[in-house]
Amino acid sequence: MNLDQALQTFLVEARELLQDMEDALLSIEQQGSGDEEAINAIFRAAHTIKGTAGIFALDAIVAFTHVVESVLDRIRKNELQFDNELTSLFLSSCDHINKLVDHIGDESGLSADLQAVGNKVQQQLSGYLNEELHQADSTSASLPELHQDSFESSGGGVVGSDNWHISLRFGPEVLRNGMDPLAFLRYLERLGQIVTIHTLADAMPTAAEMDPESCYLGFEISFRSDSDKATIAAVFDFVREDATVHILPPRSRIAAYIEVIKSLPEDEMQLGQLLVLCGSLTEAELEQGLKEQAGITPPSKLLGEILVDDGDVQPAVVAAALAKQQQVKEVKAKQNSVIRVDANKLDQLINLIGEMVIAGAGVSMHAQLSGDSNMQEAASTIMHMIEEVRDSALTLRMVQIGETFNRFQRVVRDVSKEIGKDIRLDIGGAETELDKTVVDKIGDPLMHLVRNSMDHGIESAELRQARGKPAQGVLKLNAYHDSGSIVIEVSDDGGGLNRDRILQKALERDLIQAGHNLSDQEIYKLIFEAGFSTAEQVTNLSGRGVGMDVVRKNIEALRGTIEIDSTAGEGTTIRIRLPLTLAIIDGFLVGVADAAFIIPLDMVVECLELADIDREAMRDRNYINLRGKVLPYLQLRNLFGIEGEATGRENIIVVQYGGNRAGFVVDKLMGEFQTVIKPLGKIFSNLKGITGSTILGSGEVALILDVPMLVERSASMDVKSGVAA
Repeated sequence: MNLDQALQTFLVEARELLQDMEDALLSIEQQGSGDEEAINAIFRAAHTIKGTAGIFALDAIVAFTHVVESVLDRIRKNELQFDNELTSLFLSSCDHINKLVDHIGDESGLSADLQAVGNKVQQQLSGYLNEELHQADSTSASLPELHQDSFESSGGGVVGSDNWHISLRFGPEVLRNGMDPLAFLRYLERLGQIVTIHTLADAMPTAAEMDPESCYLGFEISFRSDSDKATIAAVFDFVREDATVHILPPRSRIAAYIEVIKSLPEDEMQLGQLLVLCGSLTEAELEQGLKEQAGITPPSKLLGEILVDDGDVQPAVVAAALAKQQQVKEVKAKQNSVIRVDANKLDQLINLIGEMVIAGAGVSMHAQLSGDSNMQEAASTIMHMIEEVRDSALTLRMVQIGETFNRFQRVVRDVSKEIGKDIRLDIGGAETELDKTVVDKIGDPLMHLVRNSMDHGIESAELRQARGKPAQGVLKLNAYHDSGSIVIEVSDDGGGLNRDRILQKALERDLIQAGHNLSDQEIYKLIFEAGFSTAEQVTNLSGRGVGMDVVRKNIEALRGTIEIDSTAGEGTTIRIRLPLTLAIIDGFLVGVADAAFIIPLDMVVECLELADIDREAMRDRNYINLRGKVLPYLQLRNLFGIEGEATGRENIIVVQYGGNRAGFVVDKLMGEFQTVIKPLGKIFSNLKGITGSTILGSGEVALILDVPMLVERSASMDVKSGVAA
């Protein structure tokens, strides 16, 4: 799609708004009813999408969302109430709008199937629109809002015309930001009739000073419409930062017009005459308003005092409302300080910093070889600054996993209805942060695990009650940091994995040899074999043995591991361990003969010098006694077939991954090293024990050890023979 920058921004914001709508609808469904704040949030999201789509002439989105908005408006006016059927219909509406957004820029247009789905949903929505009732209530429903707006900006007894008055001043950057001022006026006419419009060009400089890319236009508009103020104001949402907009409701008090006049840059007398020409005021009303101007009280204070004096509200309520208004302003100010950055630009930045880390390591090495203390100090300063830049850049790519977790609320809702089970999703650790690249790639594996837990793990309501469990099953998604990794758990309170049945199926498919003594963990992991399934029936969700092997491959591609804990009758927890980032890590550099290896520093527990007694015992066993505990170890020299005997004293690096510890025997300890992870080529894709490579300051290549795999291998080795079981 060849879209301009403004339309790209709309696509991003539209998807965010649709996600907000979906979250609010699911919340309403779980609560059984909708609170005012959630309903207003849904309405604002739909209204903003419709208004912005209108600016880009996306008529299909505008037409469909208008019907959605109309039904939501009836809910806001308490003419309709949320129920399961209406909530499901709005969720279907979100899905359809999402598909319409996805088709923006598609030259082939909307498919017949998509149009048919949209027409069906739109007809269902229209069934909730009682036009007679809606029109009858529109006048009375709007009176309180107009009454409030009349006092919003001032006091005074004289009121203006029956039309809305809009004072609009576009900023100089509007055109440069890709906006067409006239497009907003054209869209405004969708909501009503522009009775009169006067164009102001007072800001226009001389021809010699004029910038053709700058906007100097302003408008005074008399507008007739049945829409409310929020609807009219939303027309200008997309240009809010580049324009000044004042909207006065019909029959606003004259002092409100006077305040608008005083807030605008043009001559007050000229603006007053324009209001008269627009029909918003008469000459007499303008003169009367100017006379009353001296006694005006600040608007928000005046409104509060009037409501309190009339006995409509308590003083504490007014104070709370004003405090909330201030809080909203502060939130908006904070939002304005956030900028969007293209993910590709961040990736490019990380790559450049990675090259800078490698170059810095080279500078540091040459400084050490030179023996020049000043150069060494300068190199040390540079490396420290590079490390800070690296950490800051990596932080930019860190995002909370909560957004990914929340998307499964809809999945759990839809799937539970499809399979006829009552299942609730609980989310924990939503604030846990990890690299955006990891977040983007973890979605599909989690989808398979969630659907599998719902279909296989959680029993039907009848069976659960027969087993003394609550009828509603619980699926949990949780995330937390542990030993330099992020752990994501998918757990359920279902029936657990059937160990004997898994073992029987594995023997039938020749996945294991008869008589093999496997641990529970090893048996449970057989469910990740391609085509493996214990389901007796094939359903839309599972039963064909497709999906779990994809989960394992995707997790391993992210340098992660999978663990399974299951208790019969109580449930299953699948635990995924992933690195925090896929780009740059702090490593510990070790050497074996002439080979160099990197161990992720977060996994290093301690370094020990290998005692002579342990070196002698290495001939008969593959473990040492570490302070009364058995520590299995691997000799990297033997593991990778490095020639030559060890010279001098050997060392053992104690590492930990998950709940297991192991030791790596090496020749040399060379200290911490900032490691830029370089992927291995396809020719090395099946190389076990290595997860990547990096470039040292000397230009040589060091291999990064796959600690999770090596720890698992050491744990599975026979403690007598040293042979993997």
